[in-house]
Amino acid sequence: MYQLLFRTVFARMDPERAHHVGIAAIRLVGEIPVLRSLVHAVLGRGPVSTVHVFGRDVPGHLGVAAGFDKDARAVRGLVMLGFSHVEVGTVTALAQPGNERPRLRRVIDAQALVNRMGFNNLGADAAGRRLGRLRGSASGRALVVGANIGKTKVVPVEAAVEDYVASARAVASWVDYLVVNVSSPNTPGLRDLQSVEHLRPILSAVASAADESAGKQVPLLVKIAPDLADEDVDAVADLALELGLAGVVAVNTTIAHSYGPGGMSGPPVRNRGLEVVARLRGRLGPDAVIIGVGGITTPDDARAYLAAGATLLQAYTAFIYQGPAWVGRLNRAIAS
Repeated sequence: MYQLLFRTVFARMDPERAHHVGIAAIRLVGEIPVLRSLVHAVLGRGPVSTVHVFGRDVPGHLGVAAGFDKDARAVRGLVMLGFSHVEVGTVTALAQPGNERPRLRRVIDAQALVNRMGFNNLGADAAGRRLGRLRGSASGRALVVGANIGKTKVVPVEAAVEDYVASARAVASWVDYLVVNVSSPNTPGLRDLQSVEHLRPILSAVASAADESAGKQVPLLVKIAPDLADEDVDAVADLALELGLAGVVAVNTTIAHSYGPGGMSGPPVRNRGLEVVARLRGRLGPDAVIIGVGGITTPDDARAYLAAGATLLQAYTAFIYQGPAWVGRLNRAIAS
């Protein structure tokens, strides 16, 4: 049924508008307890394989990647559909409109997306307030939520540390983990921050600020690009060990495509994502958290990421193409 709806309605709609329609519907249903329980019973039901991570029992491996719920509007609704965790954002210290439209493109033949959104969001303070309201109830505190933070576009690279720290302080009290995003291709100069000499002061400062703000240790991860050379992946892994980070999110979108500016997500990223996850696991050892993301569409994709060493999984693009029932199906397939 969803495939018919996608072909006849969503595929003919501007991709960004379709996204807003979809997330509004998920948010609306997720805020109505009776409907939320009914939809979860039909679409998000178990069995699932519980994963103990971040001091929590996460109810399944598959979560939703950053980029889908940029402003922490639809966390309840996404969990309702069967996602085990939600990574909100990317949020920036200052609200920003992102890049000019159109900035999101479907590549239907490849079941892929190309985006050059540019971290459009209402700002870290707004996200923090919304997350605070979510955590104000027992049901909200039961959800597993992470926040992905990025650099504000107008802030020069030289001031990146302070910019990331401001975002961390705004959201750290309300999340189970925090991700520093230095790997989007859509903010000028951002990927340069993946170099160890730039990354070390950012991660150190964010870790201290997050822990101070939350009054506890907040698990911190860094998200890296699939386009990093192997030796640079190794360098990031070594830095994560040096600083005592919780782990790494691998991978972001790739610029290795022929569809113009922006990063591509979906199946074309899968093989490199698997390589990076396996390389990280070999470098980081058995205890670090590795969140595998990139091209997960089928149960075999998910199992391949887990076999490569991923602790948790995330998806976004396949959710767009496969529809809301896909989440529960994939989680049940992994568990079986």
